[in-house]
Amino acid sequence: MKTVSSKIKLNMPKINQLRKATITALEKTADSLHTEVIQEQVMPFDTGNLQNDNTFVDYSNSKQGRVSLVSSTPYARRVYFHPEYNFQTKENAHAKGNWYEDWISGKNKEFCKEAFTKFYKKEAGL
Repeated sequence: MKTVSSKIKLNMPKINQLRKATITALEKTADSLHTEVIQEQVMPFDTGNLQNDNTFVDYSNSKQGRVSLVSSTPYARRVYFHPEYNFQTKENAHAKGNWYEDWISGKNKEFCKEAFTKFYKKEAGL
């Protein structure tokens, strides 16, 4: 009977770097999505409060692998879930309800995956 033994030495500095890279890449991805949505001019825009002042990235749970794009106005939910509204397009040419849909399942659905990959590689030094 043969006895086999092995030792595993973890490179903790590298593991910590990769862990930190994951968090930073996640936060940068959320920032990029926020910027992308504004540049695509899809959010309803009357006075600019919803888009410019009251929509932000919440990083409070990024260490747990979760960030949120939050619109904090009381009417954000109403206008988001009612695409049948007739949104003015003077300020934002493509204003509509369900404005995140292009990034969830539409033409830009790979945006977050690709952005995260790019940011992660850079932050991890890969």
